Amino acid sequence: MSKKWKHAIVIGASGGIGEALVYELAKEGVSVGLVARRGSELERVALKARTISGPSTTHNHQPAPKFIPFIHDVTNYSEVPALLQEITKQLGGLDLVIYNSGIMPPIAKDEYNFAKDKSIIEVNLLGAFAWLNEAAMRFQNAECGTIVGISSIAGERGRRGMPAYMTSKAALSTYLESLRNRLSQHGVKVVTIKPGVIDTAMAKDSPNKLWLYSPEDAAHEIIGAARRGVTVKYVPWKWRMISFILHSLPSFIFRRLSF
Repeated sequence: MSKKWKHAIVIGASGGIGEALVYELAKEGVSVGLVARRGSELERVALKARTISGPSTTHNHQPAPKFIPFIHDVTNYSEVPALLQEITKQLGGLDLVIYNSGIMPPIAKDEYNFAKDKSIIEVNLLGAFAWLNEAAMRFQNAECGTIVGISSIAGERGRRGMPAYMTSKAALSTYLESLRNRLSQHGVKVVTIKPGVIDTAMAKDSPNKLWLYSPEDAAHEIIGAARRGVTVKYVPWKWRMISFILHSLPSFIFRRLSF
């Protein structure tokens, strides 16, 4: 069990899993810097988080946690070093960084669109590099801290739909594993989360509704796994079984599947 977190940053906090993660941390009295592009949504989430955290902090006579919104586009990579420092200063410290930003624009089955592919890689992968490299350096120097990256079951194998999205998640999982191997000797935890289909705006057009899971349940599992220092967590756990099956299928069978 890790020591109690006091200060966290959630990148991609304006909706879906990121929003639910902010509320889960609020229940524990953790101060959170909320990062996303949509300022009005960030304000909404921050306000609700303050409401959630209020009774528990008052009862325990602890200072009220802070929920501070920061408007930022994760593709503005050069902003990250200074922004991370500013958020840390305003929060009063930093124990946990969660990278949740991701996009999945609709891709037709016969569409090959470089502009869409580029935007997916820029947000899902390069944005993670920009933020988590900075977090890694800070936590390595402090010899403590937790990094959580939200990857996906979609990165397990190269299915025919959305090649760039699946590539971005496969690459993110490999990057997180590399960070884990590099930082473990410094007391830093790196947790890879691989959700299945979560009931968010991103999944509304997905034809795959198998085991549709709520963001709230997902966030509860993610925070629990991060606290335990789990290296890789499938959310929900049943997707680990699906992953095993996917990896067991020979290529000549896998390429004939319609998903």
